[in-house]
Amino acid sequence: MPDLSTIIARVLVLIIAFTVHELAHALTADYLGDPTPRRMGRITLNPLKHLDPIGTILLIVAGFGWAKPVMVNPMNMRGNPRTSMAIVAAAGPLSNLVMAVMAAIFFRMGLVSFTQPSGAFSASFLLSEFIWINLVLAFFNLIPIPPLDGSKILFAILPAELVYRLRPLEQFGFLILMAVVFFVPAVLNVLVSLPAAATLQLLIG
Repeated sequence: MPDLSTIIARVLVLIIAFTVHELAHALTADYLGDPTPRRMGRITLNPLKHLDPIGTILLIVAGFGWAKPVMVNPMNMRGNPRTSMAIVAAAGPLSNLVMAVMAAIFFRMGLVSFTQPSGAFSASFLLSEFIWINLVLAFFNLIPIPPLDGSKILFAILPAELVYRLRPLEQFGFLILMAVVFFVPAVLNVLVSLPAAATLQLLIG
């Protein structure tokens, strides 16, 4: 179990990562013509509008979690509804990847080094945690199980008839996801931890 200072540092990182992730969904839906996120007050950097307490705690202690989903109406968006939903869904993980890349620049430019003293509030620790948590969020949300973003992206790729047959499974998506997390953790290792670690190595060298 991490010490209190480490937990506080990770919470600060999570507040930023979750807030920007959900804001990216909201802004993208708004840009595509759906006013729902704006009407619900989700076009904001106020973390209280985006954070889910249980999801945040779980990410700290169990390595996975979630924020409050942004409600959207695909019928209000321009273009094919399934494609528009996929674009909105992809915006969240993409925002996390962009933030990870931006933080990695400090390591690449030599402004911060892993050889520096690394307390919980040191620049080295905060930036490395910022990169790691954003990568974990990105890859976790790309898992193609409802209600995660990856399921909406998958539904845009699959044939319409197959999507129609799979839709009823959405109501069991959260239970399926929890079963995977708790009973088949190796799946998370393959789909989240390994690609996140490989991307981290690629970003910081």
